[in-house]
Amino acid sequence: MRLEYQILAAYGMDLLLGDPRWLPHPVKGIAWFALALESLLRRLIPNARAAGVLAVLAVLAVAGGSVWGLIALAGRVHPALADGVSIVLLYTCFAGRDLARHSGRVYQALAADDLPEARRRVAMLVGRDTEHLDEPEVVRATVESVAENLVDGVTAPVFFAVLGGPAGAMVYKAVNTLDSTFGYKNERYLQFGWAAARLDDLANFIPARLTVPFMLMAAWVLRLKPLQAWRICRRDGRKHPSPNSGLAEATVAGALGVQLGGINSYFGVPSERPRMGDAQRPLGRNDVPRVNRLMGVAAGLTLCVLLVIRFLLVKS
Repeated sequence: MRLEYQILAAYGMDLLLGDPRWLPHPVKGIAWFALALESLLRRLIPNARAAGVLAVLAVLAVAGGSVWGLIALAGRVHPALADGVSIVLLYTCFAGRDLARHSGRVYQALAADDLPEARRRVAMLVGRDTEHLDEPEVVRATVESVAENLVDGVTAPVFFAVLGGPAGAMVYKAVNTLDSTFGYKNERYLQFGWAAARLDDLANFIPARLTVPFMLMAAWVLRLKPLQAWRICRRDGRKHPSPNSGLAEATVAGALGVQLGGINSYFGVPSERPRMGDAQRPLGRNDVPRVNRLMGVAAGLTLCVLLVIRFLLVKS
C-alpha cells in the first residue's frame, strides 16, 4: 500500500477514534525511556549538556529503529500486516481529535454556565494555574492551546509522515516528547534539556511556517478574517518566546479578531506573555468552536495538499 493511503487511513482513524485511554501510547513509552536514561546518564556523564545530547540521540534512535523493526517484522509475516502496523503507528502520531475533544469539553462547561468545571477541564490543556480564571481567561487559555498545538499535534506529524513514513512521524513525536520532558529553563534542565529544546525548535521550524498559509485559506473558507490574520501574523508572530508557536497563535488572533496573550500564573507566580492581535472584541465562549473549526479545516488542507504533492512526485 502506498504511504499516502496509509497516512490518509491513519488520519481517518484519529478523526473517528481519537486517543482511547485503554490503548497503550508510544509517547508514554518514549517519555518513560527518556526519564530512565536521564537518571543513568547523569550518573555516568558529569557534563549535563553532553549527557542531554546523548539522551536525545539514544531516544531518537530507539524510537525510529523500533518502528522500522516492527514494520519489517510484520512484513515478513505478510505485506498486509505491515500496512496495518504502519497505519496504527501513524495513527498514534496524530492528535487532532483529542485536541478538539478536550477544548470542546471546556466549551460545553461554559455553555452550561459551569465555570468551575470549565476551569478543571482547561487545566487538562494548559500548564498555567486555572483555579481563579474568569470566563474570558478560560476561553483565552483554550484558544491559545488549540493554536499552539495545531502544529505539533497535527500538521508537523503529517509533514514528517509524508517525508519519512511511520518512522519519520514517530521520530518527530519523540522530539516533541523530549522537549516536553526535558525542555524546561530551570536549574535542573537548563543544560541537560538544551539539546531537546533546540531540536524541537528546529523540527517545528518548517511545519510552523508551512501551516500558516493553510490557516489563512481555512480562515477564508470559514469567512473569518484571512487578510487580518496575515497582517497580525507578520506583526506579532515573532513576539512569542518560541520561534514557532507564536506564528499559529498570532494567525488565530487575527482570524478571530481578538487579542491573545497577557498575564498567566504558574504555581502562583505571574508571567507576562506577549500580546498578539487587536482586541476588536472581547473573547467569548463561541471562540472555542471557532478555533476548533479553523484548526480542523487548516489541518485537512495541509494533509490533502502534502499528500497530493507526494503522490505526484513519488513513483509507486
